Amino acid sequence: MKNKALKRLIYGLSLLLTFTPVFSFALTTHTKQDTVTTTGYKLRTIIVDPGHGGKPSGTTGTYSHGASGSYSLERNVTLALAFKLQKELEKELPSVKVVLTRSTDDDVSLQRRAQIANENKGDLFISLHCNSLPDRHVRELVGHKHHKAIYRTVDIPDHSGRGVLMLVYGFWRSREGENAIKQNLIEGGDSELNDNPDPNDPEAMILMNEYKRKYRQRSIHLAELIDHELVDTDGRHNEGIREQGVHVLCHSAMPAVLVETGYIDNADDEAYLNSEKGQDEIVASIVRAIESYKDEVEQVSP
Repeated sequence: MKNKALKRLIYGLSLLLTFTPVFSFALTTHTKQDTVTTTGYKLRTIIVDPGHGGKPSGTTGTYSHGASGSYSLERNVTLALAFKLQKELEKELPSVKVVLTRSTDDDVSLQRRAQIANENKGDLFISLHCNSLPDRHVRELVGHKHHKAIYRTVDIPDHSGRGVLMLVYGFWRSREGENAIKQNLIEGGDSELNDNPDPNDPEAMILMNEYKRKYRQRSIHLAELIDHELVDTDGRHNEGIREQGVHVLCHSAMPAVLVETGYIDNADDEAYLNSEKGQDEIVASIVRAIESYKDEVEQVSP
């Protein structure tokens, strides 16, 4: 083969698939690992992305401040979690560099977050968020006129959401993923992808499709590992793993998972998310999942 990147990729991916479980949005499954030997691959850089942020002073425009609870804001909770996660990852995995997409209350655009991840050649992208539900639209009777009932529609806060949710990027956003992967490979010296993959070139198309499949499968597997720790170890309610067209996930050229750590508009979840115990448990669970992931991707079955 003339494509050196393709040679390396096909070799690695043929072995990678031995540890990747079948994906289901409804059911998390885990596969038993065989005896393994090292591949030489090392997980070197993890990007931690605290969701949302406040409007930077002196700027104009619309900013998404994220979800809010009765006394706390998503942007503050996710930043606190990110600092703790960075500290614990650096402690437990000293050989791994941890990069935050924001370290202040100021917001960072979605485009810039993905750019930071790609510029730092991240091997893994973890985005931290808090969930909430929109208000419910309810019709209520307000009276009668000419023997006919008169109704009005009112918005009622919905605080029924609870628990954790994992998001991975959707297939329909694959074009953005291709562009991010191609840019990273070019900057990394893989000149075979200087131009858009030629649909008539089997090697170029196999190369791109295998990169997309590798990143997606690893994203799904990491989401399963995190979900397992948060649910089975910490006893959190589980909303599963879902496919969603999240900008920062599909524009980051690496395995990426968005972790909805809880519903900040639910009183119990909000108390948990703001407590030292809750934050420490969430961070410890994510670290354990990343440690398991690291052990797996740095090894392959013979």
